[in-house]
Amino acid sequence: VQLQASGGGLVQTGGSLRLSCAASGRTFSNNVMGWFRQAPDKEREFVAAINWSSSSTSYADSVKGRFTISRDNAKNSVSVYLQMNSLKPEDTAVYYCAAKSSISPLNRGYNYWGQGTQVTVSS
Repeated sequence: VQLQASGGGLVQTGGSLRLSCAASGRTFSNNVMGWFRQAPDKEREFVAAINWSSSSTSYADSVKGRFTISRDNAKNSVSVYLQMNSLKPEDTAVYYCAAKSSISPLNRGYNYWGQGTQVTVSS
């Protein structure tokens, strides 16, 4: 089981980035997928999640209206994306892709985790 996140980088305030996560090793097409982040000296926090059919999404209040989560359920692989617009310095963190077996709630209970990708927003 592997969740491979990519797309992080350095961007100026107000800029955009698109994170991608490729899931492999088992079928994730029926799983809730999510993004979390962890800033230095802070606990990991929920960012966004999407259910298997993309009919339901959830966002942290801090990113609502700026971030959009989406997914692509191909036959043998699942990809999850996080489009991040209007980035702020406080969005700086390591972003993690995750998956969970249970349907709800969308913002916790994840049991599959990928490695992180660094996002740095300069002021």
